[in-house]
Amino acid sequence: MNNFTYARASSLKDAVQKATSDRNAMFIAGGTNLVDRLKVFLDQPSQLIDISRLEMKQIEKMANGGLRLGALVTNTDVADHADVRRNYPILSRAILAGASQQIRNMATVGGNLLQRTRCPYYYDTAFPCNKRQPGQGCPAISGINRMHAILGASEECVAVNPSDMSVALAALDAVVDVVGTQGKRQIPFTEFHRLPGNTPERDTNLEPGELITSLIIPPLPFAKSGVYLKLRDRTSYAFALISVAAAVDLAGDKIQTVRFAIGGVAHKPWRSKDAEEFLIGKTAETTTFQQAAEIALKEAKPLSHNSYKIELAKRAIRRALTISAKGGGVA
Repeated sequence: MNNFTYARASSLKDAVQKATSDRNAMFIAGGTNLVDRLKVFLDQPSQLIDISRLEMKQIEKMANGGLRLGALVTNTDVADHADVRRNYPILSRAILAGASQQIRNMATVGGNLLQRTRCPYYYDTAFPCNKRQPGQGCPAISGINRMHAILGASEECVAVNPSDMSVALAALDAVVDVVGTQGKRQIPFTEFHRLPGNTPERDTNLEPGELITSLIIPPLPFAKSGVYLKLRDRTSYAFALISVAAAVDLAGDKIQTVRFAIGGVAHKPWRSKDAEEFLIGKTAETTTFQQAAEIALKEAKPLSHNSYKIELAKRAIRRALTISAKGGGVA
């Protein structure tokens, strides 16, 4: 680690002021990803601003029936919350699939959204990396890229977003509340994370000094049938090769509404609005879900070691949608 100073924020305003007055400062709460990056010099902040004691630790039922999750609520508390388990099981299952119990006990809602990629070339400073230092190149493109992106990648970066929780939130149409020097604003979850383009060093659309304060999950009655399916090399504590968060709303055997997002395929959780729109009014059957999967993966561009992800993603989509259409449950 490099040398840095430590400051404890006394309020949201104080936290934002500290961050904007020192552009090399970083926020810390649970620290489950940040501390790892500090150890290998991926981040070298001049100051750590501790926000862990701010009042953002509540899960609140909203007047419209939705939920507001404070940014400092732990992953464990979200996954175990009665309203989440009852009305948004897709979110609870995604969190439980994402890490060890010890990490979930420390990791926060806001921190989960800000995880950096787990690309081995990014973490190993012996290799060049455009995400660490723009203009260096992306060795993963011609290297070992079995875990990397097949959708939305660029010549600058082929890394994938590592968060299970974010895949579920994308499917649930969540909204991110943030605060900064210009005041409060809301970011639709599907616009929170970025594709790499020419700026792979930027993972999110947060502006400098902005701080996540909460997440809003809208009321979605059909989310009770939500399914989270995660395919990985081993069941215990591994990142997704492919994951799917899906929820289907039926009227008889016809699809009224559907949401699904795919993880392990892109720099952000991947929503295919074209595939969702195709499903509306269709009969909930295997053939229909297979056609939707084909639409969702139509722009996939595999690398030398990850072409298997295309077929794996299609099968995962079909399975998750099928299980949700039958009422949900564990995939």
